[in-house]
Amino acid sequence: MSRVSSSYDRAGSVALPVNEATTPPGMKPRPLRVALYARISTRDKDQDPELQLAPMRDYASTRGWDALVYVDAASAADMAGRPAWARLVADARQRRIDLVLVWKLDRAFRSTLHCLRTLEAWQRQSVGFACLTQDVDTTSPEGQLLLTILAAVAEFERGLIAERVKEGMSNARRKGARIGRPPAAERPHVLRHLETVRAAVDAGTLSKRAAARQLRVGFGTLERLLTARKGVGSETAQL
Repeated sequence: MSRVSSSYDRAGSVALPVNEATTPPGMKPRPLRVALYARISTRDKDQDPELQLAPMRDYASTRGWDALVYVDAASAADMAGRPAWARLVADARQRRIDLVLVWKLDRAFRSTLHCLRTLEAWQRQSVGFACLTQDVDTTSPEGQLLLTILAAVAEFERGLIAERVKEGMSNARRKGARIGRPPAAERPHVLRHLETVRAAVDAGTLSKRAAARQLRVGFGTLERLLTARKGVGSETAQL
């Protein structure tokens, strides 16, 4: 795809990417390929995505844009439950679309940080973004200012999250909770299978590397587990 530049559409709030390099003199540029994204929550089954899509379709139609529709029924945080969003992001990465249009920001993004990272990626891919009801357009000077503000807010948000995590860990330690992954010898999977694996290793029917894979531990950890078990067995025999 060729370089996309921006020209501001005075009839609306969205700046129009114009494909200049592939348009021969005297010919009209190809229609803008705009992705219309709508999302409804699974908590409210009475929601209709058409309430979001209808005004976006009208907006695109009056400007002669080619619209592609993407609809999800999931919460904003449930990224695994948003296959249409995943397709949209992939299409933007492949530059199959020129602009993403949404009804409201919270229909697309789960957090300020998610919004910033996505918009920065689309900026690198020459894909614009606009929000129909909140006057957001990343292809305009105002949109560039928005990205700067979002970056500052996201950095602040990252700091708050890190601070909360540290406070939570400190509070857990004060209550005697163990922080981090449990030792290999205390993991449920290891406790269930260690004796069987150790017997197979001792009998020569299972290599240590295969045993480590079965227990989902490193080779060095396996050696320590087997040595510790043998030590316990020797002490028991002496008693």
